[in-house]
Amino acid sequence: MNIKKTLKIIAGVIIFFTLPSLLFFGFLYFKYNEDLPIGIPGEQADALAHKMLLALDHKAYQETNYLEWTFKRRHHYKWQKDEKKCMVQFEDYKVNLDLNDYTKSKVYVHSFEVQGDKQKELLKKAIDYFNNDSFWLVAPYKVFDDGVKRSLVKQPDGEHALLVTYTSGGSTPGDSYLWLLEESGKPRAYKMWTSILPIHGLEASWSDWTTTESGAQLPTLHKLLFLGLEMGDVKGTK
Repeated sequence: MNIKKTLKIIAGVIIFFTLPSLLFFGFLYFKYNEDLPIGIPGEQADALAHKMLLALDHKAYQETNYLEWTFKRRHHYKWQKDEKKCMVQFEDYKVNLDLNDYTKSKVYVHSFEVQGDKQKELLKKAIDYFNNDSFWLVAPYKVFDDGVKRSLVKQPDGEHALLVTYTSGGSTPGDSYLWLLEESGKPRAYKMWTSILPIHGLEASWSDWTTTESGAQLPTLHKLLFLGLEMGDVKGTK
């Protein structure tokens, strides 16, 4: 087989596998991509944020000292919230995160402590996992964190939504989320404008709630397009 024919076959295989993906992405982009809405900051936005927290019993969450969940059946967490420590397990690794001082964290592979470059690599991965996966668990309770901007956005149906922008903290500062609320103030979904998603304005559900032993209300499943983001057996105790 000559080189020209081989190259044609390789090109054909590449086109066969990539063209459907490109077409599918293009369809999703033109169907769902939205510009970040412009909101009005101020007392009304803060009042809507307080209404959301009240609907979720924010006090019960504040009094919850321990949280446990598994994100997408891959990352397992045991978060001692009052002590600002979290055990993160993924693949064959375990990281005991010190959320006050990352340098005090411990990294293990098959129960053996790891040092050096491998320790730094796995620690960074655990921090990023925790920041992302804990957000999918407790995001509604973070609307008054330091560096958060809240704005009121009027929807086409006349209802109001809460636009929240994180100007600092986490792994991807600058991300924005538009909370879509039920009449009671309880979240039903949010739309996302984040640096890690190429399509802006994608909507994810916040509807599969459980009330933990501590009284905190937390999600067990999110639906994003045709994907389900499972949170596992969510536990919360005082």
